[in-house]
Amino acid sequence: MSDHTRFEELVLPHLNAAYNLARWLTRDVNDAEDVVQDACVRALKYVGSLNDGGARAWFLTIVRHAFYDWCKRNRPAEIARDDNNAIDMAVDPAAILRAADVRSDARVLDQQLVRSHRSYRGLRALLETFLNNFAAFLGDA
Repeated sequence: MSDHTRFEELVLPHLNAAYNLARWLTRDVNDAEDVVQDACVRALKYVGSLNDGGARAWFLTIVRHAFYDWCKRNRPAEIARDDNNAIDMAVDPAAILRAADVRSDARVLDQQLVRSHRSYRGLRALLETFLNNFAAFLGDA
C-alpha cells in the first residue's frame, strides 16, 4: 500500500479532531488551518512509520508539535520564560488577593461609571426640559 493511500485511510478520518485541537490551541480559525496543514504534510511524510493502530493519537501528537513550531515562528513574545518562580507565584496568596483587589476596584469603577452615566442622562433630560420650556416661552411671547 502506498504512503498516500495509507495517509488517506489512517490519517484523514481524524482530520476534524486535528482541526478541533488546533483551533483550541491557537484560538483562531486561520491559524488552526495553518497548523493542521503543516501537520498533514508531516504526517504524509512519516506515514510509513505508523503502525496500523493508534493513528488518531499519532496524528494529534503531530498536530500538537506542529502547533509548538508554529508558536515559535508566529508568537515568540507569548512564550513565557520561567525563572523557576512561576509555581510560587501561582500559589502565592498575596498575589491572589492583589488580583482580587484589582477585580474589586474594576467593579467599583464600573459602578461609578454607570452612576455618572445615569447622572449625565438626568442632566441631559433636565436641560432638554429647560430648553423646551424656554422655546415655548419664546414662542408664546
